[in-house]
Amino acid sequence: MGLLVMILGLVLFFAAHVFTTKRKARADAIARLGEGTYKLLYSAVSLAGLALIIWGFVHYRSSGWIDVWYPPKALKHITLALMLPAVILVVASYLRGRIYATLKHPMLAGIKLWAAAHLLANGDLGSIILFGSFLGWAVYDRISLKHRTDGGGPPIPVGGVTNDLIAVAVGIVAYLALAFAFHPVVIGVPVVGV
Repeated sequence: MGLLVMILGLVLFFAAHVFTTKRKARADAIARLGEGTYKLLYSAVSLAGLALIIWGFVHYRSSGWIDVWYPPKALKHITLALMLPAVILVVASYLRGRIYATLKHPMLAGIKLWAAAHLLANGDLGSIILFGSFLGWAVYDRISLKHRTDGGGPPIPVGGVTNDLIAVAVGIVAYLALAFAFHPVVIGVPVVGV
């Protein structure tokens, strides 16, 4: 049951996100509904999808676990190491500096790194579907950005190295919070000592 709910959530979440890549359809929807209503619907569908993903995955982990393969312990340590740059990249997408200028889309690079790292450390079916879906979407979205006439995101001024230093500092703090507070408490899986 949990796996099906998670998959439904993934479909909703990514349907909304893929729709935004269809710029003509998106523009038509905004023209028909108005920008505020469009954003409200987009947010509601995305949040509903996210809630179903979380609920379904938690339920799957507690009652429907299906092992596909057994990752070596070393891969869990590699995942832990890869998460630091993944978090920094996500932060750098908002504190735009040279990292942003070099990668153009550090948010997508961070999501791809996060998903790929978690695929290394998790060999169960639910994790493969969850992280594989996010990886697939991030690859799709990056490719779609090459074909769009706009940048896809809100205009945020690009700064210099100072923004990168702040992104690294904030990324390190966020990484530590995710690793030592969020992951063991919310996800129920400690990231150290595994």
